[in-house]
Amino acid sequence: QAQLVESGGGLVRAGGSLKLSCAASGITFSLSTMAWFRQAPGKEREFVAHRSWSSIRAYYADVVKGRFTISRDNAKNTVYLQMNSLKPEDTAVYYCAAGRISSGDSSLYNYWGQGTQVTVSS
Repeated sequence: QAQLVESGGGLVRAGGSLKLSCAASGITFSLSTMAWFRQAPGKEREFVAHRSWSSIRAYYADVVKGRFTISRDNAKNTVYLQMNSLKPEDTAVYYCAAGRISSGDSSLYNYWGQGTQVTVSS
């Protein structure tokens, strides 16, 4: 059974950093594109970043480019999201997702974690 478990969320002040982790099991992690999405209260889920199985390239939403870094460790079946220079508008529930197609379209991802809350205070 496929399972994605996020961790690392919390409360941080604006300008601070957090590192999210997502441990995967029950999927062929090494062949999957891994992605992070987020959903703020009252808003739709939005794409944050994705990195393909080969890890050659990563893609980021414009609003996080230069501040967030997605990385993956295929040996540990884990994907990470390093978030620096956090802003209050980054406050959201962050979800990791796995799929076979590298895309910012959430409908193309087959597996999802339960989410982890990130709150950035001003």
